[in-house]
Amino acid sequence: MRHFQSPELMAQAMSRWALKLEYDGAPFVGWQRQASGLSVQEVLETAAARLTGGVPASSVVAGRTDAGVHAAGQVAELSIDRVIDAERLRDALNYHMKPHPVAVLQAVPAPEGWSARFSANRRSYRYLILNRRARPALLAGRVWHVPAPLDAAAMQCAARSLLGRHDFSSFRAASCQANSPLRTLDRLDVTRHGDLIEVVAEARSFLHHQVRNMVGTLKLVGDGSWPVERIAMVLGARDRAAAGPTAPAEGLCLMAVRYPESPFMPFG
Repeated sequence: MRHFQSPELMAQAMSRWALKLEYDGAPFVGWQRQASGLSVQEVLETAAARLTGGVPASSVVAGRTDAGVHAAGQVAELSIDRVIDAERLRDALNYHMKPHPVAVLQAVPAPEGWSARFSANRRSYRYLILNRRARPALLAGRVWHVPAPLDAAAMQCAARSLLGRHDFSSFRAASCQANSPLRTLDRLDVTRHGDLIEVVAEARSFLHHQVRNMVGTLKLVGDGSWPVERIAMVLGARDRAAAGPTAPAEGLCLMAVRYPESPFMPFG
């Protein structure tokens, strides 16, 4: 039987951790718990509760990835009712999260005053397009397959007009709950590597579906449907209807979350 503990003792027992995770987003409804369907958050918190005799754990994440979106460098803040060392916590969470495709890469004590979400000053996303006639086999579920030839150089030229601080209403999902459509886009690079076109986007924060909407719009430039100059007009319209389609979720991956002072130093 679990004995009652005073709030003071409970506070002493609680430990806060910074976790770096990777996951395959395909089987999940996204990071955040939903009324139906399995989320990455549920998998992590259920595993953590296995370490505390069933006492619920709570987590806060740096970026709430959508259904089907992957992560190579997601960062979460986990609070659990147990004192445990970092390596044991990492290994125990990974054990209890099996067979779900989620893994803790690093676990370190969370610094005082640090927040996985609010302390972050840059988030980096990568979007992959497989640009060839043959459908993907090894990269299935990791890329957007576009059979028609794409001009990556034209896409890169168009992407430059989106850099800087703008009202990104044209690239904002209707369900976006952000208070303001203003965002500062620090990086948007489009490069070709053989059959793969890589789009890298970096900013302090993004609007809901912003990266996927930008990629879907740049694709129209790449296939020749739109001229390069139209992207600036789309941005200025501040109207979602003016932009292109939303690119599929499976091509998107959260690569890294940066902090002024990373809890994961010296390893990132």
